[in-house]
Amino acid sequence: MFHTFSNIEERREFGGTAFIEIQYCRLNADTKLKKIVAVKSIQNWMDDSLYIYVDDIDLFISNYGRIFNMGTYNNMQTGIVDVFGINYYTVDDVKSMVEMIIKEKPLNYQKLVNWLKNATQYNGFYLLGI
Repeated sequence: MFHTFSNIEERREFGGTAFIEIQYCRLNADTKLKKIVAVKSIQNWMDDSLYIYVDDIDLFISNYGRIFNMGTYNNMQTGIVDVFGINYYTVDDVKSMVEMIIKEKPLNYQKLVNWLKNATQYNGFYLLGI
């Protein structure tokens, strides 16, 4: 369900642009939330991102939808994961999510947990919809 690619060509060969991207937020910790969730702050297709292929979105939601339920959207509201928009999760969110994932052990959880643990070295992460 979770894919990694070493470069853009590898990703394109697999599935073009039909992915949800889970990406580290590289903005400084003191950046205002409005700027963090702004479209112009996002740089898509990072090589260290995790990707969820379009065919696996339902599987992702059924396994992780209740865990990814506190993201901040581009409009500054929070809620369930928006598979078509920007979802931002803070470092504190990451810590809570890792605990929940380890406890519940959903499908492919170890790959996601390993990736999320690195997100604490950044300013959290984004889940970027299709």
